[in-house]
Amino acid sequence: MATSYYIYVLLCADGSFYCGFTTDVARRFATHQRFRGAKYTRVKARHPLRLIYQQAFASKHAALAAEYAFKHQSRAKKEAFLRAHGVKWTK
Repeated sequence: MATSYYIYVLLCADGSFYCGFTTDVARRFATHQRFRGAKYTRVKARHPLRLIYQQAFASKHAALAAEYAFKHQSRAKKEAFLRAHGVKWTK
């Protein structure tokens, strides 16, 4: 069975976005919820977290490239990307 690679976007309680990479979105989100995982999501002020977007990729390289691209754009472009993919969020 082929492995799928994912990027995912979390909406933090402070209104910020966190984008990450994983092979198992549910497991990774649970890790964030337990204040483990990424240093960014360990901050209590950023909780609760909401999973607002995920996208599968056939290769690790493609997923990591997409994660990099999302993280290295302005807030306005991140919001435009999410809206273009049908994501609606409120803080």
